[in-house]
Amino acid sequence: MDNRNSLLATSLLGSVLLFSGPLAAETIRIGIGHQSMVTNTVSGGIVLEKLDLLNKHLPHTGKYADADYRIEFRDYDSGPPITNQMLAGKLDFGVMGDYPLIVNGAKFQATGKQQTRFIAVTGYNLKGTGNGIVVPKDSPVQSLADLAGKSLSTPVGSAAWGMTLKVLRDAGLSDKVTLVNQSPPVGAANIAAGKIDAHADFCPWSEIMEFRGTARKIYDGSEAGIPTFHGIVVRDDFARQYPEVVEGVLKATLAAQQWISDDPRRAAEKVAEWTGVEKEVLYLYFSQGGISTMEASIKPQWVEAMKYDHALLQQEMQIPDLDFAAWIDDRYLKKAYADLGLDYAAAVTSVVSPTPRAAGRKPAEIWFAEQGIVAYDSTAAMLAAEADAEASGKAINATYVYDNLTGLKLFGKTAYLVKDASGEVLAFMKKSDSEQHIAQHGGSTLLTGAPVAMLD
Repeated sequence: MDNRNSLLATSLLGSVLLFSGPLAAETIRIGIGHQSMVTNTVSGGIVLEKLDLLNKHLPHTGKYADADYRIEFRDYDSGPPITNQMLAGKLDFGVMGDYPLIVNGAKFQATGKQQTRFIAVTGYNLKGTGNGIVVPKDSPVQSLADLAGKSLSTPVGSAAWGMTLKVLRDAGLSDKVTLVNQSPPVGAANIAAGKIDAHADFCPWSEIMEFRGTARKIYDGSEAGIPTFHGIVVRDDFARQYPEVVEGVLKATLAAQQWISDDPRRAAEKVAEWTGVEKEVLYLYFSQGGISTMEASIKPQWVEAMKYDHALLQQEMQIPDLDFAAWIDDRYLKKAYADLGLDYAAAVTSVVSPTPRAAGRKPAEIWFAEQGIVAYDSTAAMLAAEADAEASGKAINATYVYDNLTGLKLFGKTAYLVKDASGEVLAFMKKSDSEQHIAQHGGSTLLTGAPVAMLD
């Protein structure tokens, strides 16, 4: 190009810039697939949306000074549809349970072209509670063995489905129980109507059905001996292009987890308004000693559990291989912790494990409709207060106790209560456990709901 043409080109470019103004700011789409009805995922989804936490934590300086964020939250019943939408490029982040997380990573790696990264945990229970199997309240079924020849529904591909595969295999029931694919709302409706023999689901559906009085739990996820948790995956191409945005999403998640922990009752009431899940069920998960621990670090226990789960899925469902070293990536989370002045290494080594008699924790609570939540020094004292409230017409939302064997938090109305030989009242998750305690240590069964006369 000669000088004259060069000058002409420069002049034309200047004219274009003069008349078109500055280049348009980049629009960054942030698509998050979440599950508002799943307790362990709310800190990565519905709480972010309703408290507008993303806008508070996304970057707005440097190369993001003129960024225009288009935030899209999409709500799903389970994890597999989120993976499908991520594969189609319609979502950037996915919040789902342990088994769906594994399938997500494996499916992406199998494409040979796309990848996701597992970047944080949204909520966990070390013992596996949250997943569970229920039967209609008046069903004669009392144990897994009683399901032989019967039908069990579960959301296929979910964390509860993975648990179900394991427990049926371990019990020698894989070819004796018919599995039916049903979403959580459909399964819950069919249990209430007595149209299915049993239903396996993830948090908090078992407890929803227990609270509504339509179902009875015959198997708790803690019996499987494998932790359960939910977490966040991100498309690797998105993370590489916008690492600071990923860090911002994680900072918002940490803020959501802190918001829940700061005031579990408030969180339960607000999330109930947003989702329709009963606040009493949410408090069972969010409260001190509750089923869920809202903490984001990726611990060695989670990695080992996922490797076990992946082996099970390969055996049962022939899912693709998964390179865990490539898939698990906590660098964004470490940066988020550091920017907020938090100690990531300390978080990794701190694991909340339910214990029967945790120090500083009272063994029973009542959530009064007007008075609020009151903790009691003994389960017997709580039962007496419950009876007094009923006699005086004082409304009670729910009562809470702890399983004597595992320390897991339960609804008082679903627990099996025993008056021990020493006179202490103990609570049990399972009827068989309460009967075994009486056989070994003495004592008597209390009738839940009308126990006061039997306490003397």
